[in-house]
Amino acid sequence: KLDSKGPLFFKQKRHGVNKNTFWCYKFRSMTKSDDSDTKMATKNDMRVTKLGKILRKTSIDELPQFFNVLKGDMSIVGPRPHMEVHTKEYETSVEKYLVRHFLKPGITGLAQVKGYRGEIIRKSDIVNRVRYDIFYMEKWSILFDFQIIILTVTNIFMNDKKAY
Repeated sequence: KLDSKGPLFFKQKRHGVNKNTFWCYKFRSMTKSDDSDTKMATKNDMRVTKLGKILRKTSIDELPQFFNVLKGDMSIVGPRPHMEVHTKEYETSVEKYLVRHFLKPGITGLAQVKGYRGEIIRKSDIVNRVRYDIFYMEKWSILFDFQIIILTVTNIFMNDKKAY
């Protein structure tokens, strides 16, 4: 809102538990565009605003998702929700992709703290993300959630190279 025209918040349809659609909220970090519901942010993406770079680097843009947690659409820790178009693509091209939809999506997750956040560049990126998501689901514990939260906060200060 400070450095580009448009609303303060960005909302996007995402798939949650049992592949139910919900509105995922974020602080807007990009200029408005027609491909915001189909195209992931990429490195040096021209759509990202000056302030948006800071919001995305520090993950502050994700804070409105706590509203999604309060609404019951998301959890603090779990598999990150994907855009509807990506779910449709990956459910047919990535083995066991839909298993991650047996659990509420999270603001953060094991795949993100293990380096598989953001842009999918190679097929191995989404395959490994799904593997970590399923591993998390199989090994879940409250202690595991706390470890992931601590790693998430640590990654904010460690200059995560995939935070763009």
